[in-house]
Amino acid sequence: MLNAKSILITGGTGSFGKKFVETIFERYPDVKRLVIYSRDELKQFEMGQKYPKSKFPQVRFFIGDVRDVARLKRACEGIDVIIHAAAIKQVDTAEYNPDECIKTNVNGAQNVIDAALSNKVKDVVALSTDKACAPINLYGATKLVSDKLFTAANNIKGSRDIRFSVVRYGNVMGSRGSVIPFFMDKRNSGILPITHAEMTRFNISLQAGVDLVMFAIKNHLGGEIFVPKIPSYKILEVAKAIAPSCKIEIIGIRPGEKLHEEMITETDALSCIDLGPYYAILPSVSIAHTDEDYNKHHNAVRVKKGFKYSSITNTEWETIESLREKIIKHVDPNFKPL
Repeated sequence: MLNAKSILITGGTGSFGKKFVETIFERYPDVKRLVIYSRDELKQFEMGQKYPKSKFPQVRFFIGDVRDVARLKRACEGIDVIIHAAAIKQVDTAEYNPDECIKTNVNGAQNVIDAALSNKVKDVVALSTDKACAPINLYGATKLVSDKLFTAANNIKGSRDIRFSVVRYGNVMGSRGSVIPFFMDKRNSGILPITHAEMTRFNISLQAGVDLVMFAIKNHLGGEIFVPKIPSYKILEVAKAIAPSCKIEIIGIRPGEKLHEEMITETDALSCIDLGPYYAILPSVSIAHTDEDYNKHHNAVRVKKGFKYSSITNTEWETIESLREKIIKHVDPNFKPL
């Protein structure tokens, strides 16, 4: 699928980008070119140690910011596939610096679209978040706008052979700033701070996130928001899995934080189809395709009336044992509960 193709990933030095690049070379060793586009030269240098030019001549490190449309257009010359992973995604950072968040997450998204349309890019997949579903914080709101920009971009492509779509998923195990590494850092203190005893979240591994992007590249018609079927966990279960001997300290929900997360609302479900391992929310406005086109293309069926996909109403749940197994597999092979 991606052999002989040229790929650009924005935010390519982040957790997702690193796993995506690793997967590309495992599955598509004959990729033509792989451009890592990011603004952090140190992270590019460090990533370059793993992918030296002598062994990975396909890799290019391109310093740039998604806010800079001219730079993006230059980077996208000759690119076939764009994966848009760059974002400001810390909820509290976005609340305190709203204009900066908007410049990156909204204006940056439009710049990626414009750069793709200005070149002969074929496929664009943007990463989203469960916080974009019925958002209550600025980060989620900007990602919802970004989702709308990418799905609507299919209506302004004209005669270009290009498809835009989005993937949306929940908390990534082991990603920077997420709860599992946070608890692992805090457990030596003997106290784990928890915002709310009833809090739940979706759970996905980095590899599963990459696999969802690969699925989208291969199967999207354009305009879909792909959502994986993944388990939920209770925050207290995570604490017990990591540090059963630690004292729990309830500190209260932070501003802009939900008790439970959603990925598909009951309203979204009116335009949602079931693809088996994934769901797809269809675009509210599509010039090129009807809902029936999407149903036939994906060989899919509509979800039932009244369906919604929330971390609290999920039918699949992590246990303390499954969490420990996944932490060893996806986060730290030397992990042991304290």
